[in-house]
Amino acid sequence: MGAGIAEVLARGGLAVVGIEVNQDALERGRGHLEKSTGRAVKRGRLTEDAQREILGRVALSTDFADLADCDLVIEAVPERLELKRKVFATLDGVCRADAVLATNTSSLSVTDIAVTTNRPTKIVGVHFFNPAPVMKLVEVIRTVLTEPAAVDRVAALVKDLGKTPVTIGDRAGFVANRLLFGYLNQAAGMLESGHATRDDIDSAMTAGAGLPMGPFTLMDLIGLDTCLEVLEAIHAETRDRRHAPSPLLRELVTAGLLGRKTGRGFYDHGAPKDEAPVQADGPAPVVGILGTGALADAFAALCDRAGAQVRDAAADLADCDLIVEASGDADAGRELLAAAAQAAKPGAVLAVTSATVPVAEAAMASGRPADVVGLHLPDLLSTDRAGALAEIAETVATGPGVADRAAELAGRLGLTVVRCRARAGFIVDALRFPYLNDAAAMLGAGYADPDSIDAAMTLGCGYPTGPIADLDRLGIDRAVAVLRALHAETREPALAPVPLLTEHVTAGVPIR
Repeated sequence: MGAGIAEVLARGGLAVVGIEVNQDALERGRGHLEKSTGRAVKRGRLTEDAQREILGRVALSTDFADLADCDLVIEAVPERLELKRKVFATLDGVCRADAVLATNTSSLSVTDIAVTTNRPTKIVGVHFFNPAPVMKLVEVIRTVLTEPAAVDRVAALVKDLGKTPVTIGDRAGFVANRLLFGYLNQAAGMLESGHATRDDIDSAMTAGAGLPMGPFTLMDLIGLDTCLEVLEAIHAETRDRRHAPSPLLRELVTAGLLGRKTGRGFYDHGAPKDEAPVQADGPAPVVGILGTGALADAFAALCDRAGAQVRDAAADLADCDLIVEASGDADAGRELLAAAAQAAKPGAVLAVTSATVPVAEAAMASGRPADVVGLHLPDLLSTDRAGALAEIAETVATGPGVADRAAELAGRLGLTVVRCRARAGFIVDALRFPYLNDAAAMLGAGYADPDSIDAAMTLGCGYPTGPIADLDRLGIDRAVAVLRALHAETREPALAPVPLLTEHVTAGVPIR
């Protein structure tokens, strides 16, 4: 990270002094700089002359005294508070009185670092994201002691470097990590509880939520020890159980299984890669669709693309392989499903699409609970792409092999299928809406504005859209309904919809 930040500054035409703890570390840093800029040359993004100019702007040293004339010093040592305090105490003694000292901490309190110096008004946080030369977001953190001029100077520099600064207050995790790690931690808890498998959770969040990678792939990339450190820092400040590290995560770290850097974490990175799943083979099924409305229409269109025959009248359901209740109304849906159950042939699969009404309730009301599964299509209304996600959930009453049959039929419709237990939100909504709730809480508290929150997640974490934009895209009413279902099921306080969301639903106005 230190080498990456030095490269960003040097690419911006600035003279840089890079300090390391010893000569070996210094040579490693030099190697990082040369390798990173060398890759850019090979890819045609940098000329050899430009590479030499960039490297020529960076002077490397092991002597803190060489920082005496610097206008800005950025610390990027490991995330240990006492180590950072020690570094800042040294910097305070060698740097000019008007120099701004910045910490690249991703989760620790900037204030805790600032108060160990004699210049707390000139201490800021400047959180670059890894890899620093590539990632566009930089969180600029002010404390209650920081003078506005120091924050403005750093934010202006970040902008001049071609990055997007987001200026915020000093809260553990800031914006991006506070939102990201609550979601990652919940995913670890979901795996630990047996709700779904590692692979199904990762697949659900890429295929159904459009994320660049699933939570376990991402945690292994970040490093599980780093994940644990960030969660512990946020939990120490908030005491929010969403950030209390999952016992499974802690166990993996204790065992030294830290992800890619040790070869094994949630995944074994030395094992052969799994082969791509085989597409379900066979003719497109005959599908009955119960109800009218946007979801029923979207599912009918999906069936048409797959070449499936569609039945939408109760009298025509006798030859259906799959009957999908997509009414969007719990009471009407139960009545429709019960009527369909009487008309359906033996072996037909009955599917309930609601993510907020317990599947077991509809199953028992149908009179054929052994044939009922949940079939959740989290983003069907917002995408028409092939391979849209289908989450198949079985209840305790679902008969043997019925969920397998449902998964096969969904696959023959061209859907990407994952499996889970029948719980509120299935996988995608159970992970996505609490994260959006956290973002709404951050907005409601005045900690950051909508644009800053969205920029943090798109530019800092690579999300396709930010959480505030997602709330308006997916529907605040849907968010509140899923959160209420999750809260009713778990009684977890952090899953109750925050006042800002319920207020907007009551008023009928979007967040922005």
